[in-house]
Amino acid sequence: MNISRCTLASIAGVIALLAFGAPAAARAQSPAAQPPAEPLTALPSLDVPAYMGTWYQVAWFSNRFQKQCVSDTRAEYRQRDDGRIEVINRCRLANGQFDDADGIARPAGSTLAQNRLSPATLEVSFLPALLRWLPAWGSYWVIARADDGRYAVVSEPQRQYLWVLARAPRLSADDEATIRSALLRQGFDLSRWQAHAHTPDAPSR
Repeated sequence: MNISRCTLASIAGVIALLAFGAPAAARAQSPAAQPPAEPLTALPSLDVPAYMGTWYQVAWFSNRFQKQCVSDTRAEYRQRDDGRIEVINRCRLANGQFDDADGIARPAGSTLAQNRLSPATLEVSFLPALLRWLPAWGSYWVIARADDGRYAVVSEPQRQYLWVLARAPRLSADDEATIRSALLRQGFDLSRWQAHAHTPDAPSR
């Protein structure tokens, strides 16, 4: 079985997160950056078919299981008949080559009815299909989405991971300001915000 380096890194990162929790450095935030007492909430519902397709990772909190990705990270989501979602990630490595990781997402603490997920909470695994019975699933919560679907913001209950996704390779200045302002109100430590580069020649899968 050929498992890509990106997949292996994803497996290691998710298992480490589940086994040990967030890294100590991430937990030791300054008082000003501490999350509010209110728990993070996902969107109350998500139109699943409208969410499918190609998304560009335009900003993120750097993490261990994507550290090999230097640019051009994108995701392709495809809805399956069984209610799950295929997740196909691709990114450019430092040597210029591309690496792929295939995963699966499923509702987590939510219900899927008439193609709407309520609330917008999923969990995702990049383990090979035969190993997905293991408890190595990471939380994937959609916490914000533009009215017209041009961007979405994904995180998890502890606020240690963040991905800003867009239908185009770049955010407008207004959209970035709107997202950052909302994240600050939700208790995110934006000193960890990193823009993610995309190049015009990056091929789709």
